[in-house]
Amino acid sequence: MKLIDFKNKIAGTLFALALLFGIGLSANLTAQAQYPRYPDDRYQRDRDRYERDRYERDRYQRDQRDRDWRERGRRDNYPNYGGSFDFRQTALNAGYNEGMKAGRNDRRHNDRFEFRDEGEYQRASKDYNSRYGNRGLYQTYFRQGFQNGYADGYRGY
Repeated sequence: MKLIDFKNKIAGTLFALALLFGIGLSANLTAQAQYPRYPDDRYQRDRDRYERDRYERDRYQRDQRDRDWRERGRRDNYPNYGGSFDFRQTALNAGYNEGMKAGRNDRRHNDRFEFRDEGEYQRASKDYNSRYGNRGLYQTYFRQGFQNGYADGYRGY
């Protein structure tokens, strides 16, 4: 009987030691998980922030380049009332060329600066074709181009 009591005491002691060792080991691991090495963590956090900011900055620049590419050819300081690009450019170019001729002619004859009395400005139908679309819209673009061409021709450009 004494031998059985002795075995039970040794087994209980070993179980208690194993239990204490396991609790100590798990407490140590938990403490390390809660408190990582601070300087490395700060470095990683700053690096991640820098990468995220750089990505945002690059994305903004890519968006700006895309916007510039889509708007190329539209930076002519003329308002866009609609119509296709070719329709608009045809009217503006025809108006500008006719305005340039009229402005140079008025400058050569020492006439006053007035483009509204020119016949081409009033008609605004040079190079118009019904396939282009709306005649009124064509005349609006033509007159804007004529006005700028007249000013450039009158100034001697």
